[in-house]
Amino acid sequence: MTNSAASPLAGRLWLASMGLFLAAAGLLFTWVLWTAWQRAEETRRWTTVPCRIVSARVVSERPTPNSNPAHRAEIRYEYRFGDQSHTGTRIKRVDSASQHEENARRKMEAWPVGSESVCHVNPADPTMAVLRHDTRAALYSIWFPLLFVVGGLVMAWRALIRPSTRIRP
Repeated sequence: MTNSAASPLAGRLWLASMGLFLAAAGLLFTWVLWTAWQRAEETRRWTTVPCRIVSARVVSERPTPNSNPAHRAEIRYEYRFGDQSHTGTRIKRVDSASQHEENARRKMEAWPVGSESVCHVNPADPTMAVLRHDTRAALYSIWFPLLFVVGGLVMAWRALIRPSTRIRP
């Protein structure tokens, strides 16, 4: 094989590997979004029961000594599932802290102390409950990484399978 014949082959292999890399990265992000959507859907199948808000406060902490304080709303509520009483503290399944204290206070406004609300209880583990479902936005965004999957596979296909359309002198 001459050097001039190896050059187009090397270029095609490079394009194919780049296409497969893009497709793999797209699949990874598609899987992440799909998993997030499944977790959001899971709480929608849990049992909804009445609950009573017993306390609400903003908890501030410093994750590291030199970091800014992180604030999160801590809402404690009581509910009954079956014949047992339970206490829950989760607003959502995954609830992160904020560096802005007013964001944590705003979360507490929906559940004033002493008010009645509903919580969603995991029937397989009644000690796990949430006040609010996670967002379904991950499913609405899944099309974007799928573009990388399709584009990467088309790129690899064209680099390896499609014959060259170059006119030879």
